[in-house]
Amino acid sequence: MPTHGPDRREAGPSLEQILGLIAPGMLDVVVAPRGTGVAVADVALHDPGEERDDGTWAASGLILLAVGVEVASPEALDVLRGADRAGAAAVVMRRGDRGPRAALVEAAGLGRTALLTRRPGQGWTEVLGRLRTALAHSAPAGAGGTAAGLRLGDLSGLANTVADLVGGAITIEDPQSRVLAYSRLDHEPDPMRRLTILGQQVPRWRVVELRESGFFQRLWSTDGVVRLPADARYAERLAIAVRHGSEVLGSLWAAADGRPLAEDAAAALRTAARAAVPHLSHHQTWGRAAARAREGAVHALLKGDVRAAPEAGVTADRPYAVVVAEAYDGSRAGTGGAHDGREAGVGTGVGESAGAGGTYGGPSSAVDEASDTAGQRVLDVLALQAAAYRPGCVTARSGRLLYVLVPAGDGETDPARPLLATARSVPRSVVLAGAGPVADGLSGLPASRETAELVVRVLRERAARRPPGEVVSAVAAHGEVVPETTVLRLLDRVEPLWGSLSGPVHAMVEHDRAHGSAYGASVAAYLDASCDMGTAARRLHVHPNTLRYRLRRARELFGVDPADPAVRLLADIGLRLAARRPPPDPPLG
Repeated sequence: MPTHGPDRREAGPSLEQILGLIAPGMLDVVVAPRGTGVAVADVALHDPGEERDDGTWAASGLILLAVGVEVASPEALDVLRGADRAGAAAVVMRRGDRGPRAALVEAAGLGRTALLTRRPGQGWTEVLGRLRTALAHSAPAGAGGTAAGLRLGDLSGLANTVADLVGGAITIEDPQSRVLAYSRLDHEPDPMRRLTILGQQVPRWRVVELRESGFFQRLWSTDGVVRLPADARYAERLAIAVRHGSEVLGSLWAAADGRPLAEDAAAALRTAARAAVPHLSHHQTWGRAAARAREGAVHALLKGDVRAAPEAGVTADRPYAVVVAEAYDGSRAGTGGAHDGREAGVGTGVGESAGAGGTYGGPSSAVDEASDTAGQRVLDVLALQAAAYRPGCVTARSGRLLYVLVPAGDGETDPARPLLATARSVPRSVVLAGAGPVADGLSGLPASRETAELVVRVLRERAARRPPGEVVSAVAAHGEVVPETTVLRLLDRVEPLWGSLSGPVHAMVEHDRAHGSAYGASVAAYLDASCDMGTAARRLHVHPNTLRYRLRRARELFGVDPADPAVRLLADIGLRLAARRPPPDPPLG
């Protein structure tokens, strides 16, 4: 029945210890007939297909996860009885809406196996990961005594402990060479350690250098310590991968810290790697889950759920302004390619605002494939800048967008201004950032968020009108672009009605889309130039006579006469809305 690793028959930590190390509320104890002091050997997935012909199977001391079984379902009783026959310490089932049936509770009370339920909203993968992390942390001291006494997940404390053990400076990194923690600086670090700590990751050029030299291949393919000899630039380094089974959780790096590494440094680092397993497992499951939960709470707050404020880290009685930032790699800025000013992340549609209420999409499960990693690193920098700018700033992402809640001081009406200026100065990037008004209460945050999104749309439309290669970072507060944001609000409201109508402008737009003509672009340029023929022609890069011909043909073919005030108004509205639509697909060859 169980699917698990090596058989663990020796006495292990108690069920009470394990439950005390996982997140409160993840699992509920329904019945524990022998109490929660029973020993736990391992955690495994329930697999009915492995039952023997006599209905028994070996599961002594295991916590069994009955994936797909709800406590109110007919099969729950059979699963419980089978787990009890096998000597399982506990069996976990999904709670559901109705809770356990009386017959199930009664059967559990007469047996030996504890019945636990998984609360709604907790995934089985997360439950499995946290239970295994708790088991690893509760392992006998001989498996990792170097970290004894450390709070689970205390990576900074772990780095300092390992530094004392190894006699060097320690850096703990994830598999992507991002810095998770580093030991205290007793001596001036060498240039590489300084760059790594300040950048919170190993410099990209150094990663490439180590990859091309085969160093990373050796590091990830062995359980031993890999040595990187000293050279004219950097001190000697030792590195070891931290593994949980076949999964690589990260790596420990030891650098000579003002003196050569001790002779037994490699052996000490191997011991430290074993001790680091539960801490990095904790970081991977709890740390990431907590960050996701906090970010989800920020998104819920931005949509108007004020109950999410405590989990988001937001003070209920403090005013906040919302800043929205959009980031692109400066060498491949994509802002000029946006046809619809409402695009929040290319192709994602999240964070988009339509009308006064907005249609805020919340967190995206994955960044759109078109989003470049360099742009995401810019968001990393912006999030760090926000955290450093003012205590109490909280952030959340959605595609290419970063949302920042900036707390305002007493009487402060523009708390985001310095942060906007900082966002504009991120090197080798294009950042479009807008700030909404200060919301007096949490219920006003959605309106501040929607206004900030509108400001970014204005900046994106401005960028789209620039010549190729001239897209630059731009920031604005809501008060600086009121006419343009008001136009966007009006167009958002008019757009559904416009699509149900017909007339001269509709006919011209559809002709352009079908035949690739430029009548609409010519009329739009003419109106945008306040009906100045010379200025409009220069913007279109055509001769004024060419523009006059196009305008005359637009009047003859479709009845679009810019001299008519009513037609001029309709043309301005219709052509602005038409610019939001992507161009038609090219004909198949």
